[in-house]
Amino acid sequence: MSSNTTSSTPTLPPSLDLPPHLSAQKYFFVCTLTVLAWDALVLTPRSYRLGRLPKWPALKFMYYFMQFWVLADFIVTGVMFFSTTVLQDTDCVAFWPYEPICTAILLAVASAVHVMRISAIYDHVQHVRMTMWGLYALQIVVTAICCGFYRSVHLLDGQGCIAGPLNNASWVGIYWLAPTLLYGTSFVFAALRSIKTLETRQVSYWRLMLRDGLNLYGAILLVNLINVLFYFIMTPTGTNDPIKTIVTSMAAVLTTTMSMRIILSVRGDLANGGTFSISSHAASSSGANTHSLSGSGNRPRGVNHTFTLGDMRDATVAVAGRKEGGEWDADKNSVTPGEETKAVLPIIGEDVDNGIPRARTGLGVQITVDQQVEYDDGFPTRK
Repeated sequence: MSSNTTSSTPTLPPSLDLPPHLSAQKYFFVCTLTVLAWDALVLTPRSYRLGRLPKWPALKFMYYFMQFWVLADFIVTGVMFFSTTVLQDTDCVAFWPYEPICTAILLAVASAVHVMRISAIYDHVQHVRMTMWGLYALQIVVTAICCGFYRSVHLLDGQGCIAGPLNNASWVGIYWLAPTLLYGTSFVFAALRSIKTLETRQVSYWRLMLRDGLNLYGAILLVNLINVLFYFIMTPTGTNDPIKTIVTSMAAVLTTTMSMRIILSVRGDLANGGTFSISSHAASSSGANTHSLSGSGNRPRGVNHTFTLGDMRDATVAVAGRKEGGEWDADKNSVTPGEETKAVLPIIGEDVDNGIPRARTGLGVQITVDQQVEYDDGFPTRK
């Protein structure tokens, strides 16, 4: 007696039976959304403090626009990408222009931040402004044209919607090459400007990088270079292989978040792209504010000097006007104008030079400020 047994191999639905490259892209998109969510939470307190500032210069407006637009772009794109109910011939065909157009707008605003910031740190020198604005105009034209050469990648129903180059054409990668050229130029300009400051004040390269935000410019350039390499080097296995667009989501998100941090790192006012300071940095502490006054050496024994706030203020103005003394050596961060800062003041003795107090060398004093009040508003009185 014999029995025939038939074994059937179970089949997975299209939403689970994913090609290797599509599966990798979905995992990478999850990482992108995680970075976006984390960065949104981390920047929330600083975004709140920035919003409380009274003025609305262009950089502040761009900051909040990018914060909203990047969420609108990638949350909607993520929903369509991971949806298991969308149909390729109807839903995806109607949806594909959303991603390249929204990303092009996002890149345009982020690049405008770079143009304004680089122009500002070079004091709006003509050749720097012309170079940056020329690259910016090139980016706008190229990305606008290339948006028309994206199409929906023809996946199976249930595998989601994603946009990719028409017929996986590599030349569509100039959509990302144009902004990458701008970010590379901004990184070079920012690095050269920072390195030049070493002629007047020597600091370590690590501190120089953090002080001037070179790590932000470098991160933007690196992720965009990797994205461009994927467009021009990676070979797809077919017209439905999305390997060329694997890094695009991460490139757009990191470009946006790093550009937002560039805005937050601006010292002083945000108007006209902010300012560039070679000798100031914000030093935060959990305790009271400490201000160090310049001077080194040995103080004569038995000699005590007493100065009032008015004496120090008047003497500082007089000495600074003659370029013989120091000035407040700390620009305040554009987001936290009340944050603790280290500053430098000259020590003024009894010596008088033509009626102007002269700064003495070899003297030093440290003042701890437990309560900071505005001098022009007068001193607080006890009730």
